[in-house]
Amino acid sequence: MPQDPENSDEVTRPYDRLVLVCVKGKSCPLQGAENICSQLREEIFQKGLTHRIRVVKSGCLAQCGHGPVVAVEPNGSWFSEITEEKVPSLARWLLGEAELPQEMLYSPPQLGKNILPVKDWPIPPESDSGS
Repeated sequence: MPQDPENSDEVTRPYDRLVLVCVKGKSCPLQGAENICSQLREEIFQKGLTHRIRVVKSGCLAQCGHGPVVAVEPNGSWFSEITEEKVPSLARWLLGEAELPQEMLYSPPQLGKNILPVKDWPIPPESDSGS
């Protein structure tokens, strides 16, 4: 009979870390989230650790305007305003090669949804060169 995870110390996850990269919603897709996700995946792949760390595209995490947003489980660290330049530092932490990048940690203004108007986005939307 399977054990009840609620009443067991047994680990029931197949990865050490699950990295959720918001690629949906109002802002993250416009702030380069797809590239952030691809870069993180490549960093993990290059180190040969795809069996321990899983980077996945996430639906909207309801923190629009603060993105791109990355959430890491099981430790519960959330990161905001992730740019391509910041990915190597975040990846080094994920790989256990560096300390937690405090400067990227997300401090939500309140619990639950935290939506910023476009004019207040710290990372402006990528411009469409076809316009």
